[in-house]
Amino acid sequence: MPELPEVETVVRTLAPHLPGRQITAAEFSSRFVTPGNRKALATKVTGRTILSVKRRGKFIEIALDQGRLTVRLGMTGRLLLDAAPGKHTYGRFTLNSGTLIYDDPRQFGRILWNHDLSHLGPEPLEIGLEEFQARLKKRSSKIKALLLDQSFVAGVGNIYADETLFAAGVHPLTVASRLTTAKIGAIHAHMQEILARAIRLGGSSISDYVDAEGNRGWFQLEHNAYGREGEPCRVCGTAIRKIIVIQRGTHYCPRCQRR
Repeated sequence: MPELPEVETVVRTLAPHLPGRQITAAEFSSRFVTPGNRKALATKVTGRTILSVKRRGKFIEIALDQGRLTVRLGMTGRLLLDAAPGKHTYGRFTLNSGTLIYDDPRQFGRILWNHDLSHLGPEPLEIGLEEFQARLKKRSSKIKALLLDQSFVAGVGNIYADETLFAAGVHPLTVASRLTTAKIGAIHAHMQEILARAIRLGGSSISDYVDAEGNRGWFQLEHNAYGREGEPCRVCGTAIRKIIVIQRGTHYCPRCQRR
């Protein structure tokens, strides 16, 4: 599923092009991607001018002169500028200059109208160490599960939780409230460093992810833990293990990340 770096990359490729353009027509064709009355949604957005494109957590917010579209890419969703629609295109915006399509083979993503995002926690690239530590110390969850909790920090998912904990030398099943101050500081620092570097490299292209111009990311080439089950740890040579944490495959080095 696209996480913060991937969604931020999509936003950065859309933001220079969409503001100021008018939606002259819209069409939605999936009851999963656009739950509710699809024709009514098309009517609401037609004639509206795009004001801005921003990211909040893993969501893309497209502000209009009236109302707001919120897009969650799910596992295989893609927002593409001026691309030809295909058999998996379930949203199409005709603009006064160009087009924007939503493509999603598995239809796990969503296009929503005025969606409430108040449940999301702080942005992981913005939260300070003191606040991060205070929030973490109150939680008895396993640290991997906590990093995936979007009410704790918004935008970190499976890839970047695994990479952060590997870099910090923290076992994914460690209870958050029992972490030392030093380990909390390491998690915070590596989380921000890894997310920022992943953005610079255009995100991680593992399956369907591309940016709005169809370009793949490169950060997957730097993964140290995620998706490397059975491969040697790049630090110590021990085979990377995979366990399940809250139904998510979780990768770690049993030597570098001891409990």
